[in-house]
Amino acid sequence: MKIKLLTGFLTLFLLGTINAQEQDNSEKSVYVKVNAPFLPIGILNAGLEHQISKKYTVQADVFISPWKSFAGHELQNYSVSLEGRYYFNEAFKHWYIGANIAASAFTLQKWSYWSDGEFINEHNGDLLVYSNLYQKGYSIALGITGGYQFQLSDRWNMDIYATVGTSQGFYKGYDRTTGKRYDVAEKYNKSGEILPYRGGIMISYKLK
Repeated sequence: MKIKLLTGFLTLFLLGTINAQEQDNSEKSVYVKVNAPFLPIGILNAGLEHQISKKYTVQADVFISPWKSFAGHELQNYSVSLEGRYYFNEAFKHWYIGANIAASAFTLQKWSYWSDGEFINEHNGDLLVYSNLYQKGYSIALGITGGYQFQLSDRWNMDIYATVGTSQGFYKGYDRTTGKRYDVAEKYNKSGEILPYRGGIMISYKLK
């Protein structure tokens, strides 16, 4: 039920964005942006936000975390995201709400597997250590974004935002010591959660 309501909201929002674009032919601004908090740890989250009317914009961004090992844990995640935004004042200024869709491929270790605890594998009876296990797969997410943009100068903005929604994941679990799967699923494990899956502080520069 929650997924149907969220999908309905996203569809209506995106249709409104397309309609706004058709009705407004004035000159539009474009900002290139990067998520500042991720840069010091070698993760790139960059995007392009394009104005399509006085209050509507569309943003496309990528997230690249290339770490095969980060503090002893797999942390590879490659994702793309598309978002329509509505600003309550005018584009690129102050409060806004958005509809987001994202897809990602990952090889990572869930935080709940960081301990050295042991368990008996139901698949073949082997004794496994949680910290040796990781997950590899892909996910699709739909969400609602809320944020606020500060104008720092004529060409520079700061965009603070967060996205909450449904994430549907499909993955396989592996033991890094043997390279073999530890899970019992024949193909993919499936998981679905309502959770925050995007956020940060984007520093934006106006291209035009």
